Amino acid sequence: MKRRVFLIVLDSLGIGASPDAEDFGDVGADTFGSCVRNGKLEVPHLEKLGMFHIDETSFKRKSDHEIIGNYGKLQPKSMGKDTTVGHWEIAGVVSPNPLPTYPKGFPKDLIVAFEVATGRGSLCNKPYSGTEVLRDYGVEHILTGRYIVYTSADSVFQIAAHEKVIPLKELYEACVKARSLLVGNHGVGRVIARPFVGTYPEFTRTVNRHDYSLKPPRETILEVLQKYNLSTIGVGKIVDIFAGVGVSESYPNEGNEKNMIRTTQLAKQDFSGLCFVNLVDFDMNYGHRNDIEGYVNALNKVDAQIGQLMKVLKKEDLLIITADHGCDPGFPGTDHTREYVPCLCYGEMLVDGVNLGTRKSFADVAQTIADYLKVNYQGDGRSFYDEIRR
Repeated sequence: MKRRVFLIVLDSLGIGASPDAEDFGDVGADTFGSCVRNGKLEVPHLEKLGMFHIDETSFKRKSDHEIIGNYGKLQPKSMGKDTTVGHWEIAGVVSPNPLPTYPKGFPKDLIVAFEVATGRGSLCNKPYSGTEVLRDYGVEHILTGRYIVYTSADSVFQIAAHEKVIPLKELYEACVKARSLLVGNHGVGRVIARPFVGTYPEFTRTVNRHDYSLKPPRETILEVLQKYNLSTIGVGKIVDIFAGVGVSESYPNEGNEKNMIRTTQLAKQDFSGLCFVNLVDFDMNYGHRNDIEGYVNALNKVDAQIGQLMKVLKKEDLLIITADHGCDPGFPGTDHTREYVPCLCYGEMLVDGVNLGTRKSFADVAQTIADYLKVNYQGDGRSFYDEIRR
């Protein structure tokens, strides 16, 4: 019997502030709740999977739909609220120590070393919104050819460049050079290429973004699956997030719609193992821009595509839908938010309607995948497979 798991990360879809949200300045954050309160959310497939039955959420309600999935929420355990540690935890590895952040910008010696390595100057060197930094520094970048270097509340070194000023190949090479400098005490979670196009004031970022992550500190479920000769397919940013470690086949990010089309195509193919999908548009295009309407529209579209995927799943397939952190578009500021995330599971080999309650770590997902695919993995989570198996 060929078993497969389709693990979809709705990037940034938190479902309410976690118990330690005060430590992160995120009391009251509620990403999905903000979308529900918009009044235009139509996600019947998430509803059938049990999204609105999750305990202690602002949006819990009775549903007119039969619940065909299993549902619960996962509490973040890693010391961070960014993509890297969120995905590592989903894959079984909790990060007990926070990755370095730079609320006052990067040290001068590090910036000088970057400029020497790349042969170009730099601008900004501050925490900044990704859209506002283009507005405030885009014109100067075009005139001078200097890289726009900025960070955020997350552990990131971001490099923005106009695609007609600095070719993508050169931008990517600059990121590789930055990654080689950002080690040890300066080992940020990700170096991010942020290419953009357009003219002032209508600069727009493109899908040619590329992330250069740290390698996971310990073995993830991906590496273990490879040892068992099972497929590990990444769709979207997955290969970047894990620095390629444990990913045997990759399809780069092309936006939510195309990533879901690719996932449905893969479901029609023959393989055994894991298909790990990241849908970053929610975070990148809407959460960070406080665009509730855009977030809602994106959820509505992906929900319809989830329905299409479910139609082609095989009897032996397991679908898990979760998130890596929050990014509440209705919350003050534009940074990620410390929140619980959903855990929705579906498959013909599962019982229906099981309330998984509140799980203590995202890493429970990896341990459940290990049990379902019958591999020996000792990650940082606890499996819930016995609760949902027939």
